[in-house]
Amino acid sequence: MSQEIFRDRQQAGIKLAHMLKAYAGRQDLVVFGLARGGVPVAHEVARALNAPLEVIVVRKIGVPGQAELAMGAIAPDNLCVFNAPIVSSLNISEADLAKIERSQRQELIRRELLYRNKRPYPDLSQKTAFIVDDGLATGATMRAAIAWIKNKVPAHIIVAAPVASASACRLVEGEGCACICAWRLEDFYAVGAYYHDFQQVSDQEVLKQLVLP
Repeated sequence: MSQEIFRDRQQAGIKLAHMLKAYAGRQDLVVFGLARGGVPVAHEVARALNAPLEVIVVRKIGVPGQAELAMGAIAPDNLCVFNAPIVSSLNISEADLAKIERSQRQELIRRELLYRNKRPYPDLSQKTAFIVDDGLATGATMRAAIAWIKNKVPAHIIVAAPVASASACRLVEGEGCACICAWRLEDFYAVGAYYHDFQQVSDQEVLKQLVLP
């Protein structure tokens, strides 16, 4: 597997963009990068397709004590998507769930204000919205992003990521979206396992990547 690992998010984005080259030059495209890690990938996709680049902030809601295990995710406009079986199996009270959501919502608002500076989102009617991330593990945050984009009523939604678990792809497709990945794997490790350089993306890097050449 070492020969196939992406060097970094930029290289992964370039490879993903090559897979999407049939869409290049279309006037109905809008590319959304999931902040933070999906933005450098989305930058390369938007640049190659000559499409506008937007950012959407989505936050995973992790299980208490197991932060990497998602029991749901939140998106702008107070949208929240929970994994009902996980929540019910953990016997988490509504009060505790609301407290966790509030803490994540505060960070979402901070990032959205920083990255967008109150700039309105584009009109997506009659548009094809690409939602790009650096990888899909459980698909929880992407599911929240899809729900938010659907509220904007685009003509089509296409999810794209360099690497994804097969289960996450099935989840995306179950939402009625196409899912395009360089690698779609049944035996999936953490997203970072498929990158040589998977350092956390900073706020400053997100702002830099949002500027297309």
